[in-house]
Amino acid sequence: MALQEGTQAPEFNLQDEAGKYHRLEDYRGRYVVLYFYPKDDTSGCTVEACSFRDGYGDYARAGVVILGVSPDTVKSHARFKEKYSLPFPLLVDEGHAICDQYLAWGKKKFMGKEYYGVLRTTYLIDPQGKIARVFENVKPAGHSQLVLEAVPRPAGA
Repeated sequence: MALQEGTQAPEFNLQDEAGKYHRLEDYRGRYVVLYFYPKDDTSGCTVEACSFRDGYGDYARAGVVILGVSPDTVKSHARFKEKYSLPFPLLVDEGHAICDQYLAWGKKKFMGKEYYGVLRTTYLIDPQGKIARVFENVKPAGHSQLVLEAVPRPAGA
């Protein structure tokens, strides 16, 4: 179960692949796509990241910030970003504290085994820092387009 729409999004202060820190409050006044993904350079995560990359121009024109979050390291994020020419920051949540706050960490099953990991979840956060939309159990293919369609547009835009 994810955080509820209309509630205040938890604040964070996370380092990206270049060592720069990002806080949610840095983006007040803009919509933010905060997407949680399990692991750099794996099949589903690559499909998802590349779909956000491919739609990046549309997001930028709409004034939307994209931030990817996973427990991978700065070095891993840097390799992933460079390999796929990702134009947005990848934030490091090594201890998964932010994943926990956003309820994007939990029990998963794979091939009959249970383990804990990132639950593929995306939040659209409004310019006031409130959760505008929640996407749970994300299917990577086509996900970026669904998120973009959820971004409110000014009348006539």
